Amino acid sequence: MRILVVQESDWIERNPHQQHHLFDRLSARGHEVRVIDYPIDWRKDEGGGIMNPRRVYRGVHKVREDASVDVIRPAHLRVPVLDYLSIPFTHGREIRRQIREFKPDLVVGFGLINSFIASVEAGRQGIPFIYYLIDVLYTLIPERAFQGLGKLLMRKTIERSDLVLTINRKLDQLAAELGAARTEVIDAGIDLSEFDPHLDGSRIRERYGVGDEDILLFFMGFLYNFSGLRELAAAMAEKREEYPQVKLMVVGDGDAYDDLKRIGDDNPGSLILTGRQPYSEIPEFVAASDICILPAHIDEEIMQDIVPIKLYEYLAMAKPVIATRLPGIYMEFGEGNGIHYIERPEETLDVAVELAGRLREEGQRGRRFVESNDWETITDRFEETLRELVEQDE
Repeated sequence: MRILVVQESDWIERNPHQQHHLFDRLSARGHEVRVIDYPIDWRKDEGGGIMNPRRVYRGVHKVREDASVDVIRPAHLRVPVLDYLSIPFTHGREIRRQIREFKPDLVVGFGLINSFIASVEAGRQGIPFIYYLIDVLYTLIPERAFQGLGKLLMRKTIERSDLVLTINRKLDQLAAELGAARTEVIDAGIDLSEFDPHLDGSRIRERYGVGDEDILLFFMGFLYNFSGLRELAAAMAEKREEYPQVKLMVVGDGDAYDDLKRIGDDNPGSLILTGRQPYSEIPEFVAASDICILPAHIDEEIMQDIVPIKLYEYLAMAKPVIATRLPGIYMEFGEGNGIHYIERPEETLDVAVELAGRLREEGQRGRRFVESNDWETITDRFEETLRELVEQDE
């Protein structure tokens, strides 16, 4: 199959998400994949003119070295707010060009503006269009004034889609509420050969000065202000004498990084900030930990319907997980499957100490729950779904 993917995030720089795992594997299986993306972090790049030119990256791979995905990055204005307004013109032109030259068998959308345009253009040309929801995208728009428009675009795209895929049941429920005629859940996957519960993490513990008797909590990902990490780090600093054995390792960067560094500098010894690490080294970092955490604010709108892939990876490595009782996560994992729920980030400390005496038992519960979510099995199902849609259209 020839598959055109459109998204409004940076395919190359961002850590692997659902789409990278699936399309790298489809490429390795012989399918042709082209991606139209957007450098969402362009504000961090210094220099450059008012316009970023169109760029093409050939033979990109994120999680499989035998994958070869072509990434096309249309031009865009380097001016806040106006950057959004340039997308309909430059991405619209690129989508029409790719439909004309690449002649895709189907189009898969992961974004808002360019996915709506792609759904319109695919419909005009009689090409099946799939909308794949892995986030509630409009809630991620930093300018809240635009979130209503984002929700409208998401609804219109859902209504125009031949199929709406989601990665969990809560998002599937949302898609149906927004007018999807046909939905299907294709879960997040795990590379079980990489996220191996028998992997030795002692080298990482030694590198960062974590002793055998310490309880090492682990978080990885973008450090949003609503991640709950600042509250947890502050509680650890305040109650150091009460929880002397608890340490927190944070892998990643983001909005909350400077605050965390300030807390760590003022209270040395319990908070370890590693910055971003290569994805290939993440399993060893997880192996080094005792308990993985997701202590996000319980009322954060962005977090209500999603289930981050990293939760599956934590459970695959037989690590107990402490997470906020968010609706999407609770609907997906329920009770007794390796997730231990809290209401506030500060509660992580009590639960961690309580779990410390039965880490192996609790970890095995989670491992059993996710053992069927191997990426190759998930890709088999995704590939079959795409093929059926293409054949129905012929």
